[in-house]
Amino acid sequence: MSTVDLVAAERRDLLALLRELSPEEWETPSLCAGWRVRDVVAHLVAYEGRTPRQMLDLAVRGRFVPDRMNAVGVRELAGRTPEELVRRLADHLDPTGPAALFGGRVGITDGVIHHQDIRRAVGRPRAVPAERLLPALSFALTAPPLRGAWRARGMRLVAEDVGWTHGRGPEVRGPGEAVLMAMAGRRDALRDLRGAGVDRLADRLPPVSGGAR
Repeated sequence: MSTVDLVAAERRDLLALLRELSPEEWETPSLCAGWRVRDVVAHLVAYEGRTPRQMLDLAVRGRFVPDRMNAVGVRELAGRTPEELVRRLADHLDPTGPAALFGGRVGITDGVIHHQDIRRAVGRPRAVPAERLLPALSFALTAPPLRGAWRARGMRLVAEDVGWTHGRGPEVRGPGEAVLMAMAGRRDALRDLRGAGVDRLADRLPPVSGGAR
């Protein structure tokens, strides 16, 4: 499967979860600071289907700052019902716009992290397929908003279940999903990690769960 195909597969899995959520779960605070589950879903579809002119307009309103642009996109969809958000995601399984950049690596990394932002928040764990975790782990190191390489500096990350490693120094080891979420600034993932480098990594995460969007 191409990376773009992996994005579509990840979105289909997310759709299956969203169709099971209760109204209360849609309003649950996610692991992405300041966003409820519904806001995370809105973010994932906010850029889909936009023309280049519409993308430019959104960028101008967000002052060309990714976090501000993301916030604008979420606000635009604030009035949508869960059913409407689900329908919009179902209509855009194949990524376009920013999610398609770098051969789809933006989409698979963003998609896996935000899917887990929701699942961890509502207590519905899953096993993330290795073929999706591996490109997300590698891209999280270099994606500027995530600062993964900065957080991992001076330590060795070990994703035990997918055979992925990075760096040298005190070890931080555990499931690849937890390693990815910690690199993305999600403090909640620390409880699934172990090793001499965990305290150092914890010092580089926000005081509450939540990192780059």
